[in-house]
Parts: sequence; structure tokens; C-alpha cells
Amino acid sequence: MAAQKINEAHEHIAKAEKYLKTSFMKWKPDYDSAASEYAKAAVAFKNAKQYDEAKEAYLKEAEAHKDNRALFHAAKALEQAGMMLKEMQRLPEAIQLIEKASMMYVENGTPDTAAMALDRAGKLIEPINLEKAVELYQQAASVFENEERLRQAVELLGKASRLLVRARRFDEAAASIQKEKNMYKEIENYPTCFKKTIAQVLVHLHRNDFVAADKCVRESYSIPGFSGSEDCVALEQLLEGYDQQDEDQVFSVCNSPLIKYMDNDYAKLALSLKVPGGGTKKKSPVTPQGVAGTSKTEEEDDEYSGGLC
Repeated sequence: MAAQKINEAHEHIAKAEKYLKTSFMKWKPDYDSAASEYAKAAVAFKNAKQYDEAKEAYLKEAEAHKDNRALFHAAKALEQAGMMLKEMQRLPEAIQLIEKASMMYVENGTPDTAAMALDRAGKLIEPINLEKAVELYQQAASVFENEERLRQAVELLGKASRLLVRARRFDEAAASIQKEKNMYKEIENYPTCFKKTIAQVLVHLHRNDFVAADKCVRESYSIPGFSGSEDCVALEQLLEGYDQQDEDQVFSVCNSPLIKYMDNDYAKLALSLKVPGGGTKKKSPVTPQGVAGTSKTEEEDDEYSGGLC
């Protein structure tokens, strides 16, 4: 079966090369027909699990489409070549081809397809290279933002923010979350703004920047519905506990369902939050005034219990 598919692939390649040849009667190569034959060859190689040959066939298909000024189809072929590299566990090379394809999509006037390709590339590389995945998600978000498709942009930006937190690149994470928050405000998704404020505060506290964390909360009071919300109450309690070095209060807030059921990266951030100074602030016992008064009276009674001599 595999041998048959390989022979079939070579036949398609021979036809493609024939279409590309010129002669006295044929001045211009038939790029469209050649691209079609290269695509058929690539599929045959892929079915025979000859991924390297399939990749080369897809690259030749892309070149033929490009020469024919069919950039969209050229980009699609590049993506397919990238998938063959993925099958061979050559992910960095695969990502390079997908990035090249995304630039072609933009040049072709189909930026949405470019952004989706970058998103797919980010998912591919995320398990082995967080830094590259962040870059790809940010690029994809930027493409959507330029097209004023903020809902799609902010979703991709959220992926980048979470990976920055996971990589403990807190300065960049803080800036990324702020950008998310601004976009959610622009599309009037205020409840999500509240959640982003919690994420901001957790990141700033891990940066040991209480002032920045407090500022985020103060600024959020301008967001409709924030004041008095459960998010607002929890954040005020968290900041108070952190400022007073009350580990019990901080632990209680960070383990509340409100924070525990946030995205996993932020929930973990909350659980690992340490209070500066390290100790739980103990409440000093207050002796009721009545008890103290009774004790004093009893002492006075004892003083004169023997009567006057």
C-alpha cells in the first residue's frame, strides 16, 4: 500500500514538473496545474507516512501558487508543510513555516486567517517553549486588534498573560493583564474587568509591589458595578491582610471559591502568595472592662477585709 502511494506521488511530481516547463509553443508555465499536482503528490506521500517528502511537495505547491500570485493558497500549502514537520517532531521549523504563512495571509488581505494560524502555532509550541508561545499569541492578538476585533484579540492576549504568569515573568504579565483589562472595559465586559483586577493584584503582590496592587483596586472603583461587588470586598480584605501581615486573612481570601476557581495559573499564584514578615498577626486578647473592674473591687475589699484596728 505504502509503495503504491509513493509511486503515485512520484507520478504527480512528474506531471507537475511537466506543467512548469516552457517550450516554443508554450511561453508561460502552468502554475495552477503544477500546484494541483504537487498537492496530490503531498497527500500521497503523507498517506504513505513519508512526511519529509510530503513536506517538500507542499513547499513546491506553495512556490507554484506564489508564482501564480495566489497567496492565500500558497500560505495554506506552507501551513500543511508545517504540519508535516510537526509529524516529524521538528516543531521549531514547523512554527517558522506557519509564521511565514501568516505573513502571506496578511499580505493577501485575510488577517483573520493569519491570526488563527498564529494561534494554532502557539498551541503547538506551548508545551516545549512558553516564550515562543507568548510571542505568537501576542502577534495574533495584535492582528485582531488592528482589525478592531477586540473580543478575539483579548482572548489571545489572555493566553499570553497566563503563560507569562506561569513563566514567572511578572513585570510583563502585569502589563499584559492591564492591556486585557483596558480591552474588556472598551467592550463593556465589566465583570471580567473585576477578575482581571484580582489577577493584577496577585501579580503585583508577587512582585512585592503593594503600592501598585493598591492602585489597581483604587482605579477599579471607576468601573461600573465594582464597588460593593464580591470581587471588591475580597480584594480589600486581601490588601488589608497583606498590609497588616495577617497570614490567616490572606490565606482565607486566597482559598475562597472566588479566587480558587479562577484560571489555574492565577489560582496557583494565589495559593503561593507569601505575606512579608512571615508571621500571622495575632489579635491581642481584650479583657472585658467589667471583669477588670470586678477584680479591682475585690482587691479593695480584700484590703479592708480585716476591718479597722
